[in-house]
Amino acid sequence: MKLKKVVSLKEAIGIINDGDMVSFGGNVLHRAPMAAVREIARQHKRNLRIVKTAGAQDVDLLCAMDCVQSVDAGFISYETKYGLAAHYRKGVQEGRIKGNEHACYTVICALRGAAMNVPFMPVKGLNAGDLLLKNDYFVVVEDPFGGEPVTLVKSLMPDVAVIHVQECDIKGNSIIHGPKFEDILISRAAKKVIVTTEQIVPESKTRLNAERVDIPGFLVNAVVHVPNGAAPAACYRKYEVDDQSLSAFIAMKTKEEIQEYLKGYETKDYVGERMAGRIW
Repeated sequence: MKLKKVVSLKEAIGIINDGDMVSFGGNVLHRAPMAAVREIARQHKRNLRIVKTAGAQDVDLLCAMDCVQSVDAGFISYETKYGLAAHYRKGVQEGRIKGNEHACYTVICALRGAAMNVPFMPVKGLNAGDLLLKNDYFVVVEDPFGGEPVTLVKSLMPDVAVIHVQECDIKGNSIIHGPKFEDILISRAAKKVIVTTEQIVPESKTRLNAERVDIPGFLVNAVVHVPNGAAPAACYRKYEVDDQSLSAFIAMKTKEEIQEYLKGYETKDYVGERMAGRIW
């Protein structure tokens, strides 16, 4: 059986080019595609334009490794216990990274515009404030039907979406357990989709549970088997946040420290490749 979509992590991340707009699934410290993020850093991708409603270590790590040109997001920080995303913050403050500030809802609207293949989307409720004055990705126009002002947000169409799921078959049909966040939306908005998965399941399972498939295979360009692929973030019904690993990363100040951190995950990030051929 030739597994056309099941590829190595290195091959999958090879789909991403320098300068691409990349959107990550998950939310803050929950089901973020961290194995894929680490591989992006290992491959030294550059000038990426990151899109995410609420990010944490995924965005912070790539900012630390100089992979990021800009970030469109409503929130980039760790949850209360871990504090701010220091590498992202430093990059923005020093002018190395352009932080395109949104509300989470306006990121969602921008992705909806891409999914609908239109250049902008109306945003309800954002009619005043510095976001409108300082940023060119918001425009206020007159409602042609009612005459009232309406805010538009420029659509964000990722070149690549990277999403971690609990189950996926060899054709890319993916099932997400628990909160789905914006993952379904970004799979529709992006030009290409990479799915990393805790488990590759038989096609018979996705056929028998077709109503539970969140991302259909025809949208997916690459499938990577990566058990614990969200770690040190949590994955619903699989594992919780790895406090020790996350705390160690947050304390790191230099690229050299972070490169060693990435090396420490290599065996874990690539273990699924040795298992993929003998799952059925």
